[in-house]
Amino acid sequence: MAEKTPVRRTDALRNRERVLQAAREAFTELGSEASMIEIIRRSGVGSATVYRNFASRRDLLEAILVEEINDVCAAAATVTADTAQARLTAWLRRFSDYVTSKRPVAIELLEHVERTDPVFETGRERVLVAGAPLLAAAQEAGEVSAAISLEQILDLIVAIAKIPCDPTYREPILEMALAGLHPSARH
Repeated sequence: MAEKTPVRRTDALRNRERVLQAAREAFTELGSEASMIEIIRRSGVGSATVYRNFASRRDLLEAILVEEINDVCAAAATVTADTAQARLTAWLRRFSDYVTSKRPVAIELLEHVERTDPVFETGRERVLVAGAPLLAAAQEAGEVSAAISLEQILDLIVAIAKIPCDPTYREPILEMALAGLHPSARH
């Protein structure tokens, strides 16, 4: 007989989402200084509810990271634009938003696990698989250079995201990098 996965009550799902939302906001505002006590306070639920959903800080950090990776992957399948390059570029901007907004979470999580931990390895692989059709379409249309891989493009975006500055300083750098993907930009 197959085991049944327990179904969560609506209020339990709502509480879990409140905790995740509070944690996202706390990490965005406070970075690694966001404490579990602050997250509990912001969520408006009791500490027992928080720890029932996330037994440790690491579990909470992983949940936030996995949720965001899910969103980035889903965006690859739903992004719309007039050209293959524009679809790829829109998705790469979404990836850049993910990298810059989740950097404090990832840095904090790295304090608890190795970079080769499955949460990072699997997440990166999922993002590469999700974005591959967008790059392939843009390359087949001759709109993006065939000389670059998606892995290289994502590494470039991550490197840009690591520049310690105001986002308004970083944005033109990202725009220049994305414009450089077109084959005519290399001449």
